[in-house]
Amino acid sequence: MALDPSALPDLLAELKLTHVPDRIRVAIETLYQELVNPEATALIGAGRFERSEDRTTQRNGTRPRVLSTTAGDLNLKIPRPPQGSFFPALLERRRRVDQALFAVVVEACLHGVSTRKVEIQVKALGADTGISKSEVSRICADLEGEVAASRDRDFGETGYPYVFLDATYCKARVNHRVISQAMVVAIGVAARHRVPRRELAALPGAPDA
Repeated sequence: MALDPSALPDLLAELKLTHVPDRIRVAIETLYQELVNPEATALIGAGRFERSEDRTTQRNGTRPRVLSTTAGDLNLKIPRPPQGSFFPALLERRRRVDQALFAVVVEACLHGVSTRKVEIQVKALGADTGISKSEVSRICADLEGEVAASRDRDFGETGYPYVFLDATYCKARVNHRVISQAMVVAIGVAARHRVPRRELAALPGAPDA
């Protein structure tokens, strides 16, 4: 089952009501950073520490950039050229990119990380300039680690006095058809904070009806 783009607003609205685990935030932060770096490489003509005849200038470190997204505040490092300025085109389309990358992580949590799906999403965003298959594979490897840590995390010391199960219906592609599918969401009220807050405890896909 693959989420249809038209289902994103409903799913995102449901997820915004909960505290997104830090692992998911880090996964999305990793995706953003891995997509920003190739833009700088294309501008400079070479990667970090790479010797290339196509190099037009040198890197001059990075500058911090805090990006507010659905998953929370992301701490990005924007490459800085010695002359002029560089602002990733990816961030200019932030709202659309935010939803797309969030969908990638959510689907990865449900079905595992697919190199092909990540590659398709990157190209759909128009951010494929300078992105090689090996870079997509590296992004997937980083994402797989973060998603696995979030999915397999130990709830032994978390303490959820209350757990609510609910479902939101999204359009999904199943066997090349778009149908309505239930997305089951488990929301726990965490007791470890001074002020109890809701957290996304699990996001399993509902079985086919």
